[in-house]
Amino acid sequence: MIKPYYDHNGITIYHGDCLEIMPELEPVDLVLTDPPYGINIVKIGGTKAFGKIGGTNWIEPKEYLPVHGDDKPFDPTPFLDYPEVMFFGGNYFSSKLPNSSCWLVWDKDNTGNFADCELVWTNLRGAIRKFKHRWNGCLKEFPEFRYHPTQKPLRLMKWCIEQSKTTGIILDPFMGSGTTLVAAKELDRKAIGIEIEEKYCEIAVDRLKQEILPLKQAGQGGR
Repeated sequence: MIKPYYDHNGITIYHGDCLEIMPELEPVDLVLTDPPYGINIVKIGGTKAFGKIGGTNWIEPKEYLPVHGDDKPFDPTPFLDYPEVMFFGGNYFSSKLPNSSCWLVWDKDNTGNFADCELVWTNLRGAIRKFKHRWNGCLKEFPEFRYHPTQKPLRLMKWCIEQSKTTGIILDPFMGSGTTLVAAKELDRKAIGIEIEEKYCEIAVDRLKQEILPLKQAGQGGR
């Protein structure tokens, strides 16, 4: 059995390739993840996509680490047998996914050249659901530190988890800086994260170790 990078109070992190680690894991009930899907975001985005808008709550673009696998198309096939699945960016590889009635829509309340929404494919039964939360490049509805170029708001990830019909174990096989795990921790859920870039494993552990202050529970964030 592979040794965890971190394991505490129902939250576990593994450092490595998710396709190699997943067969070693206990059964999980929900896969919630923002996979790399071929847009090569750091290379093509650079300072234009992640430049300074104001404040000091993000890492400079030149300091972002590569998003491994984002230089080629994503194959969702190895993940589709799990009971519940949620893929951010599902519209980029929808031809490889089954039909779904229950897409999740993140209304980013943006201005300028940023995308108005992001779409999450799910295999849940039900209607389309929408969550509104401003994420205007680096300007955010709630103060958050941005560690990762495709980071998501914590409030959004908590909302996604709450759309699930299960209360079982959550898996994020492309964990990034660990927002899914932080969301699971705040919701008192068990979760597993896998990340191939060790620096992001380190960041995720640091985030999980931070004291959760009552006034901050409503609005932290990251991938």
